[in-house]
Amino acid sequence: MLEEASELIGMQVYTPNGVFLGNVNNLVIDVDTRKVDGLFISESNPLLVEDSKAVNVPFRWIQAIGDVILLKYFPKRVTARRPAAKPAQP
Repeated sequence: MLEEASELIGMQVYTPNGVFLGNVNNLVIDVDTRKVDGLFISESNPLLVEDSKAVNVPFRWIQAIGDVILLKYFPKRVTARRPAAKPAQP
């Protein structure tokens, strides 16, 4: 059993289908409630996240924490948002 939230850092995170998402690099803390709000994964699996971009996994998506972290939800594929194209100047 975890005694401190910092013990989550470095843990492996897996999707509900057992696919490796990445390792926890940092925690997202809600300063008002002083609770962990999410897990920050800086180098994610490119099969799941376009360009291996960093992702913040909401804490409510976690199913179980043991030797690894198992998620109860994760999208099939996360794509990067592209900036809207600017109209051409005449």
